[in-house]
Amino acid sequence: MKTTVDLPDPVFRKAKARAAERGISLKRFITEAVESRLASQTQDSPPAAKPWMALLDELPRVPKKMIATIESRVAEADAADLKFQKDEHP
Repeated sequence: MKTTVDLPDPVFRKAKARAAERGISLKRFITEAVESRLASQTQDSPPAAKPWMALLDELPRVPKKMIATIESRVAEADAADLKFQKDEHP
């Protein structure tokens, strides 16, 4: 399968140099690198957590009942706004 990959220049140069050191093509080097990365991340293991996700535990929780109330009031306000717009601009 052919594809185009846009690599930063320093990464490309390092990859090309390492491939040359090993006496293999850049294609083979990149294929091995991707295969290695895929093998190290088994399907059973969850993806690595992103650093910002740890902050989610510090956020305050909003009770479901309050969320339902807010959603209901927003819907009421939207309906009133639509009615107002129809009345003002028939």
